[in-house]
Amino acid sequence: MHETFRIDPDVSEQGLCEQIAAACEQMEETYADGFYSKLTVYRHWSKHNPELSGKIARPRAYRWYLRRELLKLARRGAEITIARSRPRVDLNSPQLLEMIDETDFDLTRKKVFLFGPERSELSIKRLEHYTGTDAEDFQRYVLLTNYNMHIAAFIRQFPDCERSKRDDVQMPTLHHREPDNRGISIVNIGVGPSNAKNLTDHLAVLRPDAMLMVGHCAGVRNHQEIGDFVLASGYMRGDHLLDEALPPSVPITPSFLLNRALASALGEAELPYRIGAVYTTADRNWELSLRKAVEHLRVSRSIAVDMESATVAANGFRYRIPNATLLCVSDKPLHGQPKLPGAARAFYDETKKQHLAVATHAITRIKQDYPDGLPNSDIRAPEESLLEGPDGNSKECW
Repeated sequence: MHETFRIDPDVSEQGLCEQIAAACEQMEETYADGFYSKLTVYRHWSKHNPELSGKIARPRAYRWYLRRELLKLARRGAEITIARSRPRVDLNSPQLLEMIDETDFDLTRKKVFLFGPERSELSIKRLEHYTGTDAEDFQRYVLLTNYNMHIAAFIRQFPDCERSKRDDVQMPTLHHREPDNRGISIVNIGVGPSNAKNLTDHLAVLRPDAMLMVGHCAGVRNHQEIGDFVLASGYMRGDHLLDEALPPSVPITPSFLLNRALASALGEAELPYRIGAVYTTADRNWELSLRKAVEHLRVSRSIAVDMESATVAANGFRYRIPNATLLCVSDKPLHGQPKLPGAARAFYDETKKQHLAVATHAITRIKQDYPDGLPNSDIRAPEESLLEGPDGNSKECW
């Protein structure tokens, strides 16, 4: 089927939904035939750039997202056309890296989709390689952890979840699936900011509604106890991994709505927690350079140290994905309580179930309060891609 598909906005709500479903099917057929689809949107309300277009790759991987975004545009009266574009690029092509190079990529430039088709293709393939699951299985809400015990706790909470297809995957992943990808996924990203950037770089292509870092940290305040929780109100980016892509002077804060849901879940469970800055370091043995580390903690007013949270938050900001951090204090090295085998095992056994339960309870609350997706206007640029995420006012019809 090579003809251009047009979505007529002047029909009933049900008619719009049926047209958009058919448009998604055509894009998937076009992709299966070896071509990208060209999506063109004409917005009569725009004075300066009414017509925008872009190419879509692997549409089935985020079909739920395309349906939601196209429905929003059609409801406003936008004229949407879909046509077959150029052949898909061989991912083994020597020119691939040039085509996906984002060194000079302006993430604020007005366009249809945040990513080009080659970047989407490569990221989805890498995501499937690292996690051992199909991209289509990823749900709208994603938990990131670096402990297998949280994976085990997830299985106990959702025994029917889908698991990685291989035992040797680098990032074990589980999906508690719900219709239209409204469920929860969890990924064990491993330790460190490099792993956090790697996974979130590729996950961003799927446009999740939220991602939540669920990990452990070192508590640095006198009145914190091992087992207490930490909600990040901001981040000290001591990992420096994204400094060139996102200047350290750019303020990064977690989603207020996610933090509010997490605080509510912690309060209902009567679990102790503090809100404050989280210092993320790339140095697993930061205690061995104590003078420098303590000065960073002092000037930043940080209440905890970890190795992933600021990286996840910075990439969430770059790619417009609402995010937050729920950490649990596992050690207090500045107070004579370093992480040692015996105490660590006891801590893990006591906290793993309640830690995951708080996270999933908060996401359940978010889904109830914002069934069409978590609003992300606070992390969108003035000139943003058309397919930009939920605005809090849309209603889906699938």
